[in-house]
Amino acid sequence: MKVIIIGKYGPPEVLKFDSVRKLVPKDDEVLIRINAIPVSTEDPLQRMGKPYFTRLFLGLTKPKKSVLGAEFSGQIEAIGKNVTLFNIGDSVFGHSGSNLGCYAEYVYALHKTVLY
Repeated sequence: MKVIIIGKYGPPEVLKFDSVRKLVPKDDEVLIRINAIPVSTEDPLQRMGKPYFTRLFLGLTKPKKSVLGAEFSGQIEAIGKNVTLFNIGDSVFGHSGSNLGCYAEYVYALHKTVLY
């Protein structure tokens, strides 16, 4: 799947296109094909690692998570075996939690953080 990765803090030029293995949802997760993501105030701040105290959580010298973005909208493509609230093909939106990873073609999320 296609993703936009970040390997270091800095200006927009630190974002790079890449390909990674497509995700498989765990038992309590759903896999969502992303249609749209918002770019909010937190996204450029995370990319730049500012304010500096946030690096205690994001990574001191470089981001801990190589794919940024926390919110999404899209369709469910796969579900874990414990998921009963959603079906494949449902349109959803939500927050990926601490996983981030929404600057991508697909994202997985705990089914409890996803809404119709």
